[in-house]
Amino acid sequence: MAFRFHIAAAILALVFTIVHASDPSPLQDFCVAVPDANAGVFVNGKICKDPKLVKPEDFFFPGLNKPGSTANPLGSNVTAVNVNQIPGLNTLGVSLARIDFAPYGLNPPHTHPRATEILVVLEGTLLVGFVTSNPGMNMKNKLFTKVLNPGDVFVFPQGLIHFQFNQGHSNAVAFAGLSSQNPGVITIANAVFGSKPPISRDVLTKAFQVDKKVVKYLQSQFWWDNHYYP
Repeated sequence: MAFRFHIAAAILALVFTIVHASDPSPLQDFCVAVPDANAGVFVNGKICKDPKLVKPEDFFFPGLNKPGSTANPLGSNVTAVNVNQIPGLNTLGVSLARIDFAPYGLNPPHTHPRATEILVVLEGTLLVGFVTSNPGMNMKNKLFTKVLNPGDVFVFPQGLIHFQFNQGHSNAVAFAGLSSQNPGVITIANAVFGSKPPISRDVLTKAFQVDKKVVKYLQSQFWWDNHYYP
């Protein structure tokens, strides 16, 4: 019995080691990003600035109290604050975003390939949700959805398709924390129908089971990117 217990413990330890997918832990107190590879030493993430040259501004970003412009077809604006805006986030495995919504504005279905997202609503009412990965043959992907009011929090697991929609008559504001210094974003419609060069219409016609004219129409549209990187 003791032998089996140790074998099981070893297997679990191996599994947890393999599935660990967050950003690498810092190897020092901080590792501030610097664009010049000759001005620092690479550890993990971006090249690190010499600690003697680090300034308070490397850990600072102003103005997130100001709303982003929602004057676009989606009626939303995502102001991202990651390692490219705050170099001091390098290797720390976190970032932030402010999301502004006009009435009936949408942050369209998208994924973050490198991060889990936790969202808190400050103003307005949001319909949010995420869809599970493919569960198996003849089974449907499951939608987890919720209406959020000010003060409510919702989690979107890493890599899963999710969305936020302002179903109210007034503006809405939310903040999102992400478990990566550089979470990445893939907006589904933009990636599928707006890629350059475009995906073959034969591929998309077969995949979506629609007439090729529908695919041609969708590929001819301008797919708006609502992400703003200061």
